[in-house]
Amino acid sequence: MPALHPRDTLTTHAVENMPPHIGDQDLWSADRPLQEAVQREGAGWAESKLASFGQLIGQAEMFEKADAANRFTPELKNYDRYGMRIDQVQFHPAYHDLLSTAVEHGVHNFAWNEGRSGSHVAHAALTYLISQVEGGVMCSMAMSYSVFPSLMTTPALADEWLPRVRSTHYDPRDIPAGEKSGALIGMFMTEKQGGSDVRSNTTRATPLGAATGIGAPYALNGHKFFCSAPMCDAFLTLAYSDGGLSCFLVPRWRPDGTRNGLNIQRLKDKLGNRSNASSEIELEAAYGVMVGDEGRGVRTIIDMVQYNRFYCASSSAALIRQALVQATHHVSHRSAFQRRLIDQPLMRNVLADLALETEAALALTLRLGRAIDESANSPGAAGFARIGTAIAKYWVCKRAPAAVGEALECLGGAGYIEESGLPRLYREAPLNSIWEGSGNVICLDVLRAIAREPDAMPAVFEELDSALGHDANYDGAVAELNGMLAEPADLEFHARRLTELLAMTLQGSLLLRHAPAPIARAFCASRLGASRGSQYGNLRDSNAVQQIIERALQ
Repeated sequence: MPALHPRDTLTTHAVENMPPHIGDQDLWSADRPLQEAVQREGAGWAESKLASFGQLIGQAEMFEKADAANRFTPELKNYDRYGMRIDQVQFHPAYHDLLSTAVEHGVHNFAWNEGRSGSHVAHAALTYLISQVEGGVMCSMAMSYSVFPSLMTTPALADEWLPRVRSTHYDPRDIPAGEKSGALIGMFMTEKQGGSDVRSNTTRATPLGAATGIGAPYALNGHKFFCSAPMCDAFLTLAYSDGGLSCFLVPRWRPDGTRNGLNIQRLKDKLGNRSNASSEIELEAAYGVMVGDEGRGVRTIIDMVQYNRFYCASSSAALIRQALVQATHHVSHRSAFQRRLIDQPLMRNVLADLALETEAALALTLRLGRAIDESANSPGAAGFARIGTAIAKYWVCKRAPAAVGEALECLGGAGYIEESGLPRLYREAPLNSIWEGSGNVICLDVLRAIAREPDAMPAVFEELDSALGHDANYDGAVAELNGMLAEPADLEFHARRLTELLAMTLQGSLLLRHAPAPIARAFCASRLGASRGSQYGNLRDSNAVQQIIERALQ
C-alpha cells in the first residue's frame, strides 16, 4: 500500500475516498457540444479567442475570486467622512478583478466591435464560459451589451457613449465618464407599485429648457425599486414626460461635473448573485437625456430587454453545465458499496440526463444567436429571434434550478456545503427566470409574438419541419403543438404548456439534425415521449448513456 501524504493522515483517521480538488478547468476544450455549436452557428472564426478565454476563466484562481466576491458582499457608502453625499458602492477586490477580466476580453462588447456574421453567437459563448464561474459581474456586462440598439436611436448619445462602452479597459473610478478610459451602462425600470407593469410608473420627467423630445435634457423625479450594478456610469430608465412614457439616459454625473441626483436608498439582501449590488434608487431632479421618440419609451428600451433575455438563456445554460461538471468530478472519484458512483447504473442515468439538458440548452441558445446575427437581412431570422428569445429565456432559465439541484444531490451532503461551490450555483439559478420578466410575463410575450409578428411562427415551423420523419416522439410532439395552436381561444390559459412545448420541440429539432443519433433519440424519448418522467434519471435506453456522458465530458 503506497504511503499516504502527511496531510492525508490525521490523528484519528486516514482521509480516503474523497475526490481531489477539481483544480483548473479548460472550459472550452472539455466541451465538445460547445465547440460544435459555435462552428455550426457561424462563429468558428472566434474559436481561438474562445479557446484562450475558456482556459483563462476556468482557472481555479478565478473560482476562488468568485467565492470571495460572494462572501464579502458589496457595501453602501452614502456619505464620505466630511458628510458629503457620494452614493458609492464598495466591492471586494476580487469582484473588480473578475469584472476587469470580463471587460478586457470584450464580454460586453465583442459582438458589436466585431460586427460580423456569428458575432452574437460568439458573444453567447463568451457569456456561457464566464457565467460558469461567476454571475454577479455579468449583470453590468449583459446591460452594457444590450444597450447598443437603444442608444443607436439617438445619434448624439450614441456618438458620445458608445465609444466608451466599446472600450476594453475597465475603469472603476467614480468620476465623470468623459474622464474615464471605459464606461459601463445599466438599466432600471421597475417601481414598487408596478413591477413588470411599467406603464404604472410614477417617475416624471420635466424639460430643462425649451427643447423637448429625442435628445433633449430633462429633470427626473421619482423612484426605482430595482437597480442592479448601481456603479455603472449611466443608466437607461423610463419616466413620464408630457408626451407619455419615455426612455432616458441618466448618467452618474451631470455635464457640469457635479454628482447627479441618483440617491441610493439601500442595497437589497438577495438570495443569490450576492457579489453584485442591487439597490433602490430615488431620482431627485436627476439629469437625463431622452432616448428615442417621446412617448415611445417601451419601444425604445425593448431591444435592450430582448438582448438581456438572450443573456439570461446563455447564463442559465452555463449554470447547468458547470453543475454537471462538478457532479461528474465528484462521482468519478467517490465510491460506495464497492463501486465508484459513476459506475452505478442509476447515477449514470442521472448524469446522462443532465448532460442532455446541458446540450439542449446550449444548442437552442446558440441557434438563437445565429438568428440575431441574421436579423438585419432576413425577416424570418428576425421573427425567429423575436419569439425564440422569449422561448429560450423561459425554458432554459426554468430548467436551471432543477438541474443544479439534481447535480448538488449527486454530491450528497458535501454538495450542500458552501465550499463545494454548488450552493452558490443553486442560489444563482432562479435569478434569470425572474430578471427581465418572470415566467408568466415571458409566456404572455410568446403569445404576443405569435399574434403580432407575422414571420415568427413560420420561422419556427421551418425549423421544426426540417426534422420531421426522424423520430416518432418528436413527430408526435410537433403534431400536439399544431393542435394547441389551432385552439387560440385557450392559449392564454395554456401559455406555459405551449411555451414549454415550443422550447422542447425546437431543442429536439436541433439535436435530431446535429447531435449523434443516440443523444437525439434519448432527448426526444425523455422530453417528448408519452412515457417521459418528471425528474432527471428517467432515460430508457441504457446503451446510450455511455456515449452521452463521454460526449458531454470528453
